[in-house]
Amino acid sequence: MADALLIFKPDSAYRLAPRAGIWGWLSSERDWKIESLDWFQPPASLIRSHYDFLQERPFFPWLVDFMSALPVIVGRITASPQALGVMRYDLGETQIAKSRPGSLRERYGIFGGLNCLHLSDAPETGESEVKRWAEHVQLDQVKVDLGTSSHKPDHTYHLRSLATQVAAGIHVGSASEMIRQLLAQETELAGEDYEALCRITLGALS
Repeated sequence: MADALLIFKPDSAYRLAPRAGIWGWLSSERDWKIESLDWFQPPASLIRSHYDFLQERPFFPWLVDFMSALPVIVGRITASPQALGVMRYDLGETQIAKSRPGSLRERYGIFGGLNCLHLSDAPETGESEVKRWAEHVQLDQVKVDLGTSSHKPDHTYHLRSLATQVAAGIHVGSASEMIRQLLAQETELAGEDYEALCRITLGALS
């Protein structure tokens, strides 16, 4: 059995209906086991280290802000290499526009890097990632129960359409404001935390 790092990114940690849908899949534990799960706000230095292979890309500053602006849900799973491959297939491709129909990212992802979940892509990667994150967060105990249903609406497809317009420079002002309104309906965040969610979501589109 191999370790793998799991992270509910802000776009799934705080959009409650997508989070419930993803958790329904993950908690089924068909061929894997959830060993730990907890809320944790990563320091920017950890995110830079985790994504160091992307540091030359123009979106890297946004990515660091996206993953460190709010607490995220971090966990560790154990699975055979074959089961991890199945999980990655269920999750779908990294870029939303290329995600396989029926995959979790095709179902719940918004745009580009707003792709819901991080999951180690191989046993070797998982071993390295778990070792790095275990220096900052406890990875041996399940401390949260996310629930498999939500009373909040799921506006994924509307958000995806609006995000595509903003990224293309079409109706940027009105589409951005509508994104903010839809996020407010999907989340329980308020005040500065809600503003942070809006900032890092819209930041992916510029």
